[in-house]
Amino acid sequence: MADVKIVVAGASGRMGRALVREISQGHGVTLVGALEAEGHPDLGMDSGSLAGLQPNGIKLTADPLPLLVEAQAVIDFTRPMVSIMLADLAAQARIVHVIGTTGFSPADDKRIEAASRHAVIVKSGNMSLGVTLLAALVEKAAKALPGYDVEILEMHHKLKVDAPSGTALLLGEAAARGRGVSLDKLRRKDGNNGPREDGSIGFASMRGGSVVGEHEVILAGTGERITLSHSAEDRSIFARGAVQAARWGQGKKPGLYGMTDILGL
Repeated sequence: MADVKIVVAGASGRMGRALVREISQGHGVTLVGALEAEGHPDLGMDSGSLAGLQPNGIKLTADPLPLLVEAQAVIDFTRPMVSIMLADLAAQARIVHVIGTTGFSPADDKRIEAASRHAVIVKSGNMSLGVTLLAALVEKAAKALPGYDVEILEMHHKLKVDAPSGTALLLGEAAARGRGVSLDKLRRKDGNNGPREDGSIGFASMRGGSVVGEHEVILAGTGERITLSHSAEDRSIFARGAVQAARWGQGKKPGLYGMTDILGL
């Protein structure tokens, strides 16, 4: 079977470089394009060299159209406005779009859902296979312990702009799903709101240093606590999951999928 041809968006960023390194290892995939924003200082540079590899001859460009025409998948850890644009283009090109971007608004999500009518879109707040399994465990625990309070703690590097993280929200949604309601109905508001309601879901965000990602889910009942956690030690875990999603999406029907679909959970 021929390699899946992949374009990496945001190729000069931390995740973009990790993706270029992951794709360079083969495993049934090959890099055919590297995208960056118009005016970015790294435009024209070799994507392999930027990723700390030998030059690969694929230079960063700001024009997605000629790249997507030749590709079978685009992997995107960028910004919401860029991801929406790429979703529209993926729908036109009928290719797989893997979205690891976070911080979407409800209106953004509707745009992506519309694009998924014509493209296979795999979207997740965290592409780690370990976090995907953690979310499944959180859902089961929240269902089994409906009266326990859920508190989700997360810490990331000081440059991360959105809070709570996309992963924390993913875990909160898993807990709410386990209780058969939407996260909005169970989410505890920030600030001094008095005693919390039984079974509510709260979030705490910390930023500092170069932390890749730490997430802890605490289910607190009377006289006991259960803690489920995940530590990301290297961005390669997210790149590995995203590349697996790009391969998995080949030949699938258009639709909006998540990492749970890749693991069959």
